Amino acid sequence: MPSATTRVMMALFLLGLILFIEWMAWRNVHRGWSSYSRFDLVRKVWFVIVAIQLVWFAIYIFRWPVWREHHPQYLLLTHAVLISLLVPKIWLGGTELIEAVRQGIQWLVTRPEHRDGIPRRTFITWSGQAVAGVLLGSFAYGMTKGRYGYHVRRHDVPISGLPSGLDGMRIVQISDAHLGSFLEDFGPVERGLELIQSLNPDVLCFTGDLVNDHSDEAEPWIGRFANLTARHGKFSILGNHDYADYARRTDEEREKVRRRIREIHGEMGFDLLLDEHRYLEVGGERLLLAGVQNWGKGFRQTGDLDAALKDADIALPTILLSHDPTHWEERVMGEKAPIDLTLSGHTHGMQMGLEIPALGIKISPSKLRYKRWGGLYSEGTQHLHVNRGFGLLGFPGRIGMPPEITELTLRKA
Repeated sequence: MPSATTRVMMALFLLGLILFIEWMAWRNVHRGWSSYSRFDLVRKVWFVIVAIQLVWFAIYIFRWPVWREHHPQYLLLTHAVLISLLVPKIWLGGTELIEAVRQGIQWLVTRPEHRDGIPRRTFITWSGQAVAGVLLGSFAYGMTKGRYGYHVRRHDVPISGLPSGLDGMRIVQISDAHLGSFLEDFGPVERGLELIQSLNPDVLCFTGDLVNDHSDEAEPWIGRFANLTARHGKFSILGNHDYADYARRTDEEREKVRRRIREIHGEMGFDLLLDEHRYLEVGGERLLLAGVQNWGKGFRQTGDLDAALKDADIALPTILLSHDPTHWEERVMGEKAPIDLTLSGHTHGMQMGLEIPALGIKISPSKLRYKRWGGLYSEGTQHLHVNRGFGLLGFPGRIGMPPEITELTLRKA
């Protein structure tokens, strides 16, 4: 937990950055609308909103540890308001910088007697404001309908040496439920759970982050997740948020939360794999399924793949559940481990992006942190699938990155 001094320094830096963004955004609005007959009203409304934002931000900086533990609804509301207003203003500010550079260059190359004729606003200003409006609308949609727009993605996965009897086996994967972020908003989420069940999976896998930090977040959802069924079993692992590491606790309190989270997995009907493996037998054919605790670059590295595969028949087709995709890159990819398919989550696709498969477009801020952040990836005969997440964290919405339910069909290579 950052000290009070650290929070003050952080607050001052962020405040300065926000004020600069606000100033540049306002310059852009002033440039485009100052001739509007009711611009004085626009000015007053703008500065009232800015004043509220700054006061809210100051309260947030010093209260977020308490809100995170005891009032998550305040935290989600704050993230929703601040992020949805700040991002369009960043775009406006960036547009204003470009416009200022354009005007400066034009001033330098224009003869002095003609400088008064340099236009104050151009297509750059208008287009920037149009895009900012689209962004604001996108955030509004993402925080309402987008957050519950559950989407099924389907992939065929070729597995070397897959027995004919397992060809066509369907594995449904969900990940990153973050149940504390739903604040017991059961109705919309239950529609997502019904969509999972409608797929009638052979195997159901949950790849970590059941909660944000507290075991209590999952309690009201036990029965709802317990109603999910799969022909050959439900399996799960822990994610980095399932270790109670993100709040002030004693070691005893932390272990109590961890123990309860593990119990809840069982009460939901999941076989929780803690560096362990299981055999799935279908029609006399066997498949090896292993699961590790969280292991990720920059995050908790508890998972032990060697322990998970100890005494296992690694000649069988093998599937690994591992929450963080960097584990695959560091410990599996390149035949470091005899794993055919790894199922991960963790990235959420940053809950925003743009994907148009037909045009080969796949963009997300998540790519700045993760090389493999969403979808199916292959290196030789090894495959990684990164689920974009079922729930939310931080920002209570999804923009162009709908909550995902994945159906993976195993195919004989």
